[in-house]
Amino acid sequence: MSKYCGNLMRLFQSILYLSYGDNITMKKTKIICTLGPATDNPQTLEKMVLSGMDVARFNFSHGAYEDHEKRLKEVIAVREKLNAPIATLLDTKGPEVRLGDFENPDGAVINEGDKFVLTTKMCLGNEKKCYVNYEGLPRDVKAGTVILINDGLISMKVDSVKGSDIHCTVIDGGLLTNHKGVNVPGVDLNMPYLSERDMNDLKFGAKHDFDFIAASFVRSATDVTILRNFVEAIGWKDVKIISKIENTQGVDNIDDIIAVSDGIMVARGDMGVEIDFQRIPAIQKMIIRKVYDAGKIVVTATQMLESMINNPRPTRAEITDVANAIYDGTSAIMLSGESAVGKHPIEAVQTMTSIALTTEGDIDYKRQFDNFYPESGGKDITSAISHATVTTAHDLNASAIITVTKSGTTARMISKFRPQTSIVGATINQKVWRQLSLSWGVKPVLCQLKNNTDELFDHAVEVTVKAGVAKNGDTVVITAGIPLGMSGTTNMLKVHKING
Repeated sequence: MSKYCGNLMRLFQSILYLSYGDNITMKKTKIICTLGPATDNPQTLEKMVLSGMDVARFNFSHGAYEDHEKRLKEVIAVREKLNAPIATLLDTKGPEVRLGDFENPDGAVINEGDKFVLTTKMCLGNEKKCYVNYEGLPRDVKAGTVILINDGLISMKVDSVKGSDIHCTVIDGGLLTNHKGVNVPGVDLNMPYLSERDMNDLKFGAKHDFDFIAASFVRSATDVTILRNFVEAIGWKDVKIISKIENTQGVDNIDDIIAVSDGIMVARGDMGVEIDFQRIPAIQKMIIRKVYDAGKIVVTATQMLESMINNPRPTRAEITDVANAIYDGTSAIMLSGESAVGKHPIEAVQTMTSIALTTEGDIDYKRQFDNFYPESGGKDITSAISHATVTTAHDLNASAIITVTKSGTTARMISKFRPQTSIVGATINQKVWRQLSLSWGVKPVLCQLKNNTDELFDHAVEVTVKAGVAKNGDTVVITAGIPLGMSGTTNMLKVHKING
């Protein structure tokens, strides 16, 4: 049986790189997997990586530091064993409102028409009242305000506010349990962006050199600036910030947020509670397009394969949801509960990979590039060279675009244009190697520092062949910055025929 499973895994691993004529096609859309109890077995984590996982997400809304540290060590062990550039992403708790604990560990049931009090005075909850963790909530709400709990499954309307107590009437009842989320649609909550807990979590991330921060509940560019200033102040200067858009404020300020972020996550969970759910598809498409045009990372997340938490196969609607995000141009798709606590974490990754490969095979990226980017769209040298690189690769039917990059900027700019050709991000920097694993279409490879341009290019071609992205006789297009080693100086394009 174990031999059969091993053969099956090798067979599945082989579909990640499929021979297609003279070209080798790899999965272009990246997959983020949330870690949790379901992934704590090292063999499970390894199989997830072999099945297409690119980034490990650590959800700091849950779990103790000991849990996160243990899982981080497992990720590093698998990364080193497989020589795979698995990146790490710290997802902050953010300025979210949550209930406190209840007297009964099973929670309390409230019914339609019941009177209920939300209070900022510390107490154990019951069927009459419970604690809420945001002290300013009584100031921000008023009579008539609707408060949603547990992703909107429970709702209540504010009758009056008396000091620290918010008196409500239950509209939709249900079971209230410990630490459920609280949303107040249409109300701008005046919470500070970084709590003491967030700061401690970020210090943990800096200590352990996480590659990305997923910044929860970003409302404005100011929130991102506050976060970036803090992480730089603690010496964490090379981390990339992915801003999560989860409420009306974030959507309204999307252009400013994109400008100061390294990427955007369309976080549809709280967004679907804060904003009328029928608007979510249009908002998702709008955000993907804007981030795509900006040449930054865009992640589509939440409930993509939700049924696979319990079932071994997805619903048809979920398959279509994942595929549509890929058709729209998302850089990455994300698993949450499916991988963290689900019964089928490996199968969920395999399913996402299969959908991605099939959908990408249906997209004519050359035609899409010609239609969307007849010109570079930018007046800087890097944009012009990147556009010319993609055009040349398409015209010559090149097997790969090799970007020799110190900071990853060149590879990410090429990724913006969504070429048919595979992109190789060759870098000497291990952190950049990992961070490029979240960029659409980029195969990160580590290379060594060389004395001159010719030696470096020959070495980059060598590691590209070793990675299986090109072979002897293929044509590749190389782009880099001269002089070598300076970030943001992409100014050179070379066509190379691989011989020997």
